[in-house]
Amino acid sequence: MDETPSAKRRFVSALIALYAASLIAACIIVARNQSPAPVKKAKKDGGGLLGGGGEPAVGWIAIHGVIANSDSGKPWDRGVEQWVRRLRAMSEDKDVKAIVLDINSPGGSVGAVQELYSQIERVRKEKHIPVVALFDDVAASGGYYIASACDKIVAHPGTLTGSIGVIFDVANVQGLLKKIGVSMDPVKSGKHKDIGSPARPMTAEERALLQSLIMDAYGQFVGAVSEGRKIPVEKVKPLADGRIYSGRQALDLHLVDQLGDSEDAIMLAGQLSGISGRPKVKRELDHFSDLFEMLDSRFEGALPGAAASQLVERLAPEHFGLEYRWAGWGQ
Repeated sequence: MDETPSAKRRFVSALIALYAASLIAACIIVARNQSPAPVKKAKKDGGGLLGGGGEPAVGWIAIHGVIANSDSGKPWDRGVEQWVRRLRAMSEDKDVKAIVLDINSPGGSVGAVQELYSQIERVRKEKHIPVVALFDDVAASGGYYIASACDKIVAHPGTLTGSIGVIFDVANVQGLLKKIGVSMDPVKSGKHKDIGSPARPMTAEERALLQSLIMDAYGQFVGAVSEGRKIPVEKVKPLADGRIYSGRQALDLHLVDQLGDSEDAIMLAGQLSGISGRPKVKRELDHFSDLFEMLDSRFEGALPGAAASQLVERLAPEHFGLEYRWAGWGQ
């Protein structure tokens, strides 16, 4: 293959042109999907699309991955904003009488977790729609926090859950910076303005301040579990030391309501909403986000400089601040 600069430029131009054509095609598909059309009845085997059917159904929303606010600037990026939007849309569908949240998450940032928790409570109390949580491989820390807002929790026997607690990761790279001849000398308005700086050791006073902050967020977590699971706070605290439990252990500790699978969760949601027999299931398909996310993943790494930027993203912390997150989740 010709490796001249002109050949490389032609290759990059071709990629950009192909990417642009794909975006245009996606926009056309989205426009067609959003155009008025006769509403078709949902198939008898369930799994219909949001917005049609006319029969009582159970809505299905998958919450997979770290729960955090989107910060990439991409409108199709997975994040709490999209999950909240889907939850609202599902709750406003007249056919949906109950919702199953399919949770496979280690938790995430405190703000994002609490936003989703609040929206689940709002759907239950204002829309009077029962919500059932289904635990997949992992529903730990913030993943369990949001589930505590649900009416019922179904877990697999081997699900990893629990990890009730808060973490604030602080790195110290002072030794590394010294080896490469770099030092930090911040000018600050107060002695605690650079608290948590990776360029110096943390003082005892700073550690105490952060510990107080963490314990306040921890109390909020314990309170949410106590209220949602109807377990006294004094009985939640011994379980909330950060440890993880299997689904079977969580059942014995009353942290979940029953062991089962997706079918059990659907049937339970149907029963709570008064649907007889096996309910039909509605899964929202967001054509815009799904198509653009696919295109983004296809072209990721193809353009110049992408490999370097991906390396930086992997080395940098994913989120800053307090987190309701299980640190054992693989990155």
